[in-house]
Amino acid sequence: ATAEPRFGPVARWTAIGPYRLLTALPPGADPAVVPLLTPDHAELAHTAEVFLDHAGQAGRTASALGIHRQTLYYRLSRIEQLTGLDLDQGEDRLLLHMSLKAARIPAGPR
Repeated sequence: ATAEPRFGPVARWTAIGPYRLLTALPPGADPAVVPLLTPDHAELAHTAEVFLDHAGQAGRTASALGIHRQTLYYRLSRIEQLTGLDLDQGEDRLLLHMSLKAARIPAGPR
């Protein structure tokens, strides 16, 4: 529940959706995503998560972030450079999305 504010301080197991699967993963991010999880790249990590949460729709993502589409495209390009992932590839998007969500799960026994 602490990984996602919309769940509140306590959440039912059945209500946390994909986080049920993410809690089964070993701690630590995928090596491709680690560079994105540094404090220097927090804005890019947030951009990536919002982009993926909005199903890769640039217009909706730019609007949600309050930025111009060209700024979004620049940030997505930087994300690809930092991670080596291709955001046009579904498996790369899935890896990035899962890694970003999993990174917000507090460390501890899983």
